[in-house]
Amino acid sequence: MTNSPEALPTAEVYDESKVKTLSSIEHIRLRTGMYIGRLGDGSHPEDGIYVMFKEVVDNAIDEFIMGHGNRIVIRLEDGLCSVRDYGRGIPLGKLVECVSEINTGAKYNDDVFQFSVGLNGIGTKAVNALSSDFRVVTQRDGRFREARFARGELVGEKEGETRSRNGTLVEFTPDPEIFGSYAFRYEYLARRLWHYAYLNSGLKLVFNGETFQSESGLRDLLFEEVGESGLYEIVHFREKMLEFALVHTNEYGERYFSFANGQHTTAGGAHLSAFKEGIVKALNEFTSKSYSGDVVREGMIGAISIRLKDPVFESQTKTRLGNSEIRGWVSGAVRQALEQHMHRYPEFAKTLVAKVESNQKLRTELQSVKKQARERAKQIALRIPNLKDCKIHLGDDDRRAEESTVFITEGQSAAGSMISSRDVRTQAVFALRGKPLNVFGHRQATVYRNEEIYNLMQALGIEGGIEGLRYNRVVLATDADVDGLHIRNLLLTLFLHFFESLVLDNHLFILETPLFRARDKKRTVYCYSEEEKRKALDSFGGRAEVTRFKGLGEISPGEFGRFIGEKMRLQSVSITHLKEVPDMLEFFMGRNTPERKQFIIDNLA
Repeated sequence: MTNSPEALPTAEVYDESKVKTLSSIEHIRLRTGMYIGRLGDGSHPEDGIYVMFKEVVDNAIDEFIMGHGNRIVIRLEDGLCSVRDYGRGIPLGKLVECVSEINTGAKYNDDVFQFSVGLNGIGTKAVNALSSDFRVVTQRDGRFREARFARGELVGEKEGETRSRNGTLVEFTPDPEIFGSYAFRYEYLARRLWHYAYLNSGLKLVFNGETFQSESGLRDLLFEEVGESGLYEIVHFREKMLEFALVHTNEYGERYFSFANGQHTTAGGAHLSAFKEGIVKALNEFTSKSYSGDVVREGMIGAISIRLKDPVFESQTKTRLGNSEIRGWVSGAVRQALEQHMHRYPEFAKTLVAKVESNQKLRTELQSVKKQARERAKQIALRIPNLKDCKIHLGDDDRRAEESTVFITEGQSAAGSMISSRDVRTQAVFALRGKPLNVFGHRQATVYRNEEIYNLMQALGIEGGIEGLRYNRVVLATDADVDGLHIRNLLLTLFLHFFESLVLDNHLFILETPLFRARDKKRTVYCYSEEEKRKALDSFGGRAEVTRFKGLGEISPGEFGRFIGEKMRLQSVSITHLKEVPDMLEFFMGRNTPERKQFIIDNLA
C-alpha cells in the first residue's frame, strides 16, 4: 500500500537562496558547543564560562612556559573577569587580528610557542565572540595598544605611550544573550588555579588578592588530595617533558589527574593509559610476578603531566589526548623511574608490595562473592528489579547521551509519578525498597552480598567499576522529611565510600522538588522554600490556597513532569578533596553517637 500524494509532507524549496555563509563570529555564536562545549549557568565545573576563563588564562600560562613573566593577576567582580600577565605582550600591529580572526596567532610558530595548549587560534576569539564586552590591552617596550569589542565586533581602538611593564591584559564579560543567568563559583575557579600552580612550579597566580603557588608540583597536588592518609611517602618524578606522582591509600577504587601541555584532560587519553601501564610493568618487573592492573592500582591516586609539541586533542575543549605514538615512551619512562625508586627505597617497595598482596587477597574473595551475587540475580529475573530504564545511555553515539539520567527514589508511590511523567528516551527510574544498608565500615564483599545494593550497582553499571557508568547524571530523589534525608545520607555514604569517582567526576546530584504549591483560580506557583512561598503569597495579595507537599508520592504525574523537565532543579554533590571523605563519613555515619548528638543540638535551627 502506498501513501497518497496528499499524505506526503510539503517539500521545502532547496536552491541557492538557502545556502548561507557565516562569519567566524556568527558561527561561534550560533554553534557555541563546538567551541566551548556546554553552556550551563556556572553550577557545573565544565560549564562554558569556566572554559572561557581557562582559554584566557592559558595564553598567560603559555608566556610563563616560554620563560616570560612569573606572575599572573586575575580579578573577578560582577561577572567581569580580567587576566593580566607580564609576558612579552601581543605584537601591537596584530592585536586586533590575534583576538578576533580565527586561525591567526603565533601558536603555529614553534620558535615562539613550543608547548602551548592553544594550537588552533580559536580560544580567545571564541571568548571575544561570546562576550558582551571584551577589552584587550598589550604593552611592549614603552608603547601600548588597546582594542574594545562588543559580541565580537570591534567598537574602538587607541594607542600610545606607557610606563607599564610588558604583557597583556584581557577583560571579558560572558554574554547574557548566550548564557542567560549565570554565576562564577569560587571553588571551581580556585581548583583550576591550583592546577595551574601545580603544573607550573615558580609561577605565582593572584586571584582577587589570594595567591596560588606551588614548588613541588604534582606532589603538592596529591598531598592536597590525600593529606596524611597515604600508605607511604608520595612518589614524585619530574623532568622537562614528563612529571608524575602516585600514592596508595586504604580507600577503594583508583583516581587520576592527567594533564597535557597544562590542559586538564579530564577524559584521559594515551598519556594516562601509558602511565597506568608503566606502573603495572614496574611492579611486575620488580617482583617477577604477573599482577593484574586492577590489583596493582586498587586504592591508588596518581597524577601525570606531559609536554609535547603537537598534541592532538579530541575537541576544542581538549578533554582527551589522542597522541597514540607517545604511549611507548611514557610507559617506558614511568616503568623505569618507578622500578629504580623501588630499588632505591626498600621500605617503600615493601609497603607497596604488601598493599598489592592485600589487594590480591581481597580481589580473590570478592570474585567469589560477585559470582554468588550474579547467580542470585539470574534466579530473580533477567531484568534488573525495580529499574524502569531509558533508551539512551552515557557513551551511546547519540547527541542526547549527556542528558541520560537515573532517578533513585524511595518506594513505588514516588516512582510511579516519575515513571508516568519522565522522558523515556533519557530518564530512568530506580525504586528503592525501604532504607538501604549503612555501608560505612563494611568491606566491599558486604556490598555485593546485599541484594538491593547489588541491584542498584547493576542498574548504574558500576558493579565492575565507575568506567561502566550507564548514566551521566545519578539523581537522588527522596522525600524532604527525616526518613527521606536519612535514605539520602545512606546513598551518599555508599557512593562516597566505594564509588567516590561518581562524586569527584560530577555525576551525582540531588533533585530539588517544591515544598509548597500556591494557587488561585487563575494561576499556580510552586515554591521550593519558605522565602519563595512568602513571595508567592505577596504576589497573590495574600489570597491563595497553599498546599504543603509532604512527600514525592503526593505530587501527581501531571505536576511531576514540570519538576524533571527543562526547568529541573538539581543540586550537585561535590567534595573538594579525597582526604575530606573518611573523617566526614566517620562523623556522620560512624558510631560516634554522643558527638553527633551534641553537634545536632548545638546547630539545631
